[in-house]
Amino acid sequence: MPAERLKSFNAALRRLPGFSVYILGFCPALWLFCLGLEDRLGPEPVRALEHGLGLWALRFLLAALAVTPLRRLARIDLLRFRRALGLLAFYYAALHVAAYAAIDMGLSFDAVMADIAKRPYLTIGMAGFALLTPLALTSNDWSIRRMGAEAWRRLHRLAYVAALAGAAHFLLAVKSLPAEPAIYAAVTGLLLFYRLFGGRRIAPRAP
Repeated sequence: MPAERLKSFNAALRRLPGFSVYILGFCPALWLFCLGLEDRLGPEPVRALEHGLGLWALRFLLAALAVTPLRRLARIDLLRFRRALGLLAFYYAALHVAAYAAIDMGLSFDAVMADIAKRPYLTIGMAGFALLTPLALTSNDWSIRRMGAEAWRRLHRLAYVAALAGAAHFLLAVKSLPAEPAIYAAVTGLLLFYRLFGGRRIAPRAP
């Protein structure tokens, strides 16, 4: 993208109100629930609802993790939206878990725990959700001041582990190996590779 156009693009992004990310971010969930109420989710509506919510959780998490690489490599500045993207990932993951626990398991705690222990993909997925929970609870300025910036950054590096768990959960949940979960796993691997090896070697560029 030419420098002048990139500058205008970043300026337009800065003018967007923060709450617009949440409004747009919840549109897929609203659409999925509307399809469910109209019985348009296919022959397995519960599975389709759970899959859709979980997939959007992974998408938002990967989008949040991609903010820094985009800023450094492509000079696209989405930094002010990273917190909203991360929280949307948690909200969708919570809806995904709630749909599973309420519709599939009838809110039976014993049945949920037994199913999680029995199925590895559920164990991994629940571990990823458990990792996201403290990140969502501390995604505020008060927590940064209370914990200190360095400790807060260390805690939020768990987002990469949560993304790996989400990608593995997606891969193991399908009976075959279609392209979609493999693509998400590859994107997760690339982001983790950048975090481990690329981020420290490439100096940030001014947006």
